[in-house]
Amino acid sequence: MAAVDDLQFEEFGDGATLLAANPDATTINIEDPSVSFGHQPRPPGSMGREEDEELLGNNDSDETELLAGQKKSSPFWTFEYYQTFFDVDTYQVFDRIKGSLLPVPGKNFVRLYIRSNPDLYGPFWICATLVFAIAISGNLSNFLIHLGEKTYHYVPEFQKVSIAATVIYAYAWLVPLALWGFLLWRNSKVMSMVSYSFLEIVCVYGYSLFIYIPTAVLWIIPQRVVRWVLVMIALGVSGSVLAMTFWPAVREDSRRVALATIVTIVLLHVLLSVGCLAYFFDAPEMDHLPAAITAPNQTVAAAKSS
Repeated sequence: MAAVDDLQFEEFGDGATLLAANPDATTINIEDPSVSFGHQPRPPGSMGREEDEELLGNNDSDETELLAGQKKSSPFWTFEYYQTFFDVDTYQVFDRIKGSLLPVPGKNFVRLYIRSNPDLYGPFWICATLVFAIAISGNLSNFLIHLGEKTYHYVPEFQKVSIAATVIYAYAWLVPLALWGFLLWRNSKVMSMVSYSFLEIVCVYGYSLFIYIPTAVLWIIPQRVVRWVLVMIALGVSGSVLAMTFWPAVREDSRRVALATIVTIVLLHVLLSVGCLAYFFDAPEMDHLPAAITAPNQTVAAAKSS
């Protein structure tokens, strides 16, 4: 049985007294800011690998999940519900625009730029700017091509604004809607497929159209070869963003379905680009035909009226 003195608490003195009793003891000051207890040493090479995984978005951090769980979801009929779609700062918008202009192979645009905070602010204003850029540039191009012709009378074509708005916004919303529904359907059959939300797909399509804004301005140049070179460059950049973004979402599917999906996405993008160039800039106008062609028709009409 232990003695009574062994069961009593012993009061220790300060660090100086302990060191005087045992000079070889090691002491740590818990108030020292240089001492960290929360991080353990990591094996060499693990730091770079974790940074790469976070950059690619392969692993979702616990902190992101906790922050996402703290967000309050408002009813869809309230203003606060739609306000969250425009909650983005200038730095994020510029960063996403830069990412759409400089696609990097192996980097997923959604996971790298969009997934943390998908927005509608950038896509909405990019589409609006593109609409006016195409309409105004189309009118200016038409004016410059026929500048100096005595028989030409310039008339602004305001209907180009409404036509461009219908085409651009229909493409930026209906195509993502169809693609989102298709990915949901295929995801029900192939569980290993990567899933994107509708807002993320709209965001990708909206930012991929940014390169067409400077391209539409340069389409004012009255040289058909230059215009087609510019549209090919824009197609290569924006098409690469779409292909590299949606390929991870379909590559786990059958090879035929995956290739058909990517080819359809690219073909629809080509149709939009070539259609806008052909209609707004290269479309022939009946009012701009030479007077030698229109004069016989006018003579016949005058003879009938007499």
